[in-house]
Amino acid sequence: MSHTQSLRPPAVAGLFYPAEPARLRQDVAAMLDSARESVGVGDPPAALIVPHAGYVYSGPTAALAWVQAESLRERLRRVVLLGPTHRVGVRALALPGCRAMDTPVGAVAVEVPPEIEALAQTGLVVTRPDVHAAEHSLEVQLPFMAAVLPGVPVVPLAVGWVSPQEAARAVSPFLGRQDCLVVVSSDLSHYLPEEAAHRVDTATLGRILSLSADIDHDEACGATGVNALLLAAGEQGLSARLLGAATSADTIGSPDRVVGYCAVAFHHGRHGGHQ
Repeated sequence: MSHTQSLRPPAVAGLFYPAEPARLRQDVAAMLDSARESVGVGDPPAALIVPHAGYVYSGPTAALAWVQAESLRERLRRVVLLGPTHRVGVRALALPGCRAMDTPVGAVAVEVPPEIEALAQTGLVVTRPDVHAAEHSLEVQLPFMAAVLPGVPVVPLAVGWVSPQEAARAVSPFLGRQDCLVVVSSDLSHYLPEEAAHRVDTATLGRILSLSADIDHDEACGATGVNALLLAAGEQGLSARLLGAATSADTIGSPDRVVGYCAVAFHHGRHGGHQ
């Protein structure tokens, strides 16, 4: 697939995370250090679910997931990253059409492997720079990825109006491979009172851990990507492990209207459950 631009500039640096490189490195390193202390680095994951809000809200939860990828550093060839579209709609999975995605701490190379090229021939994958231009759900993962997996390229797929079964076609080819990591970017419930959010998110997490691919968009903004991963994980016999869950009220958000977050790792050949 052709590249329409050489570099996709960051859209939410200074908004969702620090724009100053030294501050961003420091903040990401501190969150990863805290994650290592609280959950440690387990067996190499096949996939992760990671939140995508501003770092002051969901960064500590995101770090719980990303720190698990450290065990993949020596063998990983690519990260296949799926995140929902918040601003520009598309009836497909959208690539940014660039050779790299820039961040304040350096650019992350973009790869379009043959499996994704094949899906482009069917129309399921399209090149749409406009979908990516202001989208944060994939961008906010890149500074974590650059810190944990330096030099590893990303396959960035913005998930539009497609079915989970269709999106799973972009997940399944990579999920069982030791040189690939699938990352789904998703928050949980939005703008409920804190107590109600805990109830809703607890139920949602129970279904994620049981690989029930019936998550609704009111329960997770990245529901299509989450369900696609759950479908593929079920087919390949993976298990899910909850690393942590939180809401925006756990940091600086109001308890009256919260957003829920979770970090989940998927593994081959092990029992899932709660951390």
